[in-house]
Amino acid sequence: MGALNEAYTGDVHGVRGADYACYREARRAGLRGTFRAFLSSRVQNVNSIVRQADRKLPVSNLRGEVLFNSWSEMFKGDGAPFPHPPRIYSFNGKNVLTDLSWPHKAVWHGALVDGVRALDTSCDAWHAASRDKVGLAGSLKGPRLLEQTPYTCDKKLILLCIEATSELFSPRNRRDVDNRYSLINLNDTSFVFLHRPFIYLRSLIKSGEFGKKSRINVEKCT
Repeated sequence: MGALNEAYTGDVHGVRGADYACYREARRAGLRGTFRAFLSSRVQNVNSIVRQADRKLPVSNLRGEVLFNSWSEMFKGDGAPFPHPPRIYSFNGKNVLTDLSWPHKAVWHGALVDGVRALDTSCDAWHAASRDKVGLAGSLKGPRLLEQTPYTCDKKLILLCIEATSELFSPRNRRDVDNRYSLINLNDTSFVFLHRPFIYLRSLIKSGEFGKKSRINVEKCT
């Protein structure tokens, strides 16, 4: 688990835009696993981000220090209590709890205490940065990651990324990489959809986040 290199308002171009930011910064940091945004949205619960086979593994920070005993343990309904004070680092190596780049030591998540999406408190599906919208966040100085504290969406908070598929399971040959990542351009905004990109695209269309007049270009990328 790591943080993006700067603080963000509630407008991150939707959860797919946040996923792409996690993918991009992880790759620039030399990490080969698949990182996705720690966010609930209209199309996903935060507790479902990590693949089933990895949910019993410890959750660690980018330096290998254990934050939670397992992914599954985080979503038992008690709000993901920290077993000890967390140390979370950004992809460029900064400690988000001590660095001034993050004025508010709270993490956007938009989820209920069990990791299920909270539809009315996710900054309009992470497209809003206004004071009249709110999103749920949890303080890294508090006892639980999934605290149910509403913040107005103009606040700049920490955005976490989680390694949804580890490097151990990442493809090794170029053909597999080409088949695994697709770049989809929606209204001139690029997003990388990880794993079964057309399933994500289908869910995006069903959710209404994708208008009929949107222009779609699909191309392979690595």
